[in-house]
Amino acid sequence: MDKRAKQILWAIGIAILALIVIETLRPKPINWNPSYSASDKIPFGSYILYNELENFYNVPVKKIDTDPFLFIEDTIKTKNALYIFINNQINFDKQQYKKLNQFVKTGNSVFLSSRYLSTFFKDSLKLNTFTKNIPFQTEIKPAFFNKNIQLDTLPTYKKQVFQITFTAIDTSHTTALGYFKNSEKPLENINFIKVKYGEGYYYFHTLPEAFSNYYLLKEPNQKYVEALLSHVNPTIIYWDNYIKSGRRVINSPLRFILTQPPLKWAYYLTLLGLVLFVIFKGKREQRIIPVKEPLKNTAIAFTKTISDLHFQHKDYSNIIAKKITYFFEKIRSKYHLDTQNLDASFIKNLAIKSGHSLEDTQKLIDTIKTIKEKSFHTEKDLIYLNKLIEAFTL
Repeated sequence: MDKRAKQILWAIGIAILALIVIETLRPKPINWNPSYSASDKIPFGSYILYNELENFYNVPVKKIDTDPFLFIEDTIKTKNALYIFINNQINFDKQQYKKLNQFVKTGNSVFLSSRYLSTFFKDSLKLNTFTKNIPFQTEIKPAFFNKNIQLDTLPTYKKQVFQITFTAIDTSHTTALGYFKNSEKPLENINFIKVKYGEGYYYFHTLPEAFSNYYLLKEPNQKYVEALLSHVNPTIIYWDNYIKSGRRVINSPLRFILTQPPLKWAYYLTLLGLVLFVIFKGKREQRIIPVKEPLKNTAIAFTKTISDLHFQHKDYSNIIAKKITYFFEKIRSKYHLDTQNLDASFIKNLAIKSGHSLEDTQKLIDTIKTIKEKSFHTEKDLIYLNKLIEAFTL
């Protein structure tokens, strides 16, 4: 490598190192996108809530990363279980909605906190919501109708929230539990209701931001969430981690690598290293290695030469003896038969194992016996024996 190439490599290396240092030290911008995922520590993730649920209820909490339809379909039937759905928007399809109804009808509860509810709930449970226009950065203060649940300090929500209320409910099976205390008409600002369905209950709440990391860091908001969840007393909790705005969908290893900064930088550096290798080390640095022919197998030629010698000397007895010896060796190795005693039992076993008829086998063995008893052999004897053996072994 010449001096100029080394200088270029040093310059590229220093530039890469500088980029890595800048990227590492640069403060990351805050992600304000709604996520509500159990693993997200961003402001509108649900890391705090998910990790505190087990301590709050003192019951097992199971994170569900699959479709609610598949989970309920494959899960053993339970009673007094709580299935929690929290997201800025929850849209169930028809099959998911039917499975949730079956889940609730058997004596379980479903807690849904979302700005917008699926149309199936609005139609079947006679619910309707309304988004009230409020001035930007106006504080929203939720409260409860139950006088036994009175907070010392009302929680306040201001950043990225909407005042969404229930405008129509069926009071025959629906109970209003909470409202926005922003006006003197609580019944016109209902935001938390309980709906009786079969042996279980649906709980609908319209302020999912209350469950986010950002708002749970303040004590009044923590008390509000505790009061919300105290309306249910389950024996097990299922946390939905599938219907989430921040759900990570990874379809390929490369997509996962590019979403992780350390892996992304490693991937880019590897690609750059390969390019540099091709540029500076791709040329051939040694002479061409000549092709060396492998040694030829001369076993067949050797065998042919030996056989020709025997044939030219007309030593038919020797060839016949070797032919018979080779034939018996093949029978011993292939059929595992003892060739010492060529009796009727041997002939029968050989015929069965070789797949030849008993007559053909008897003829071959009798010929071998006859030829072995002769003291002088002719070319005709050799040819006849060879034909019988070849016909038998093919």
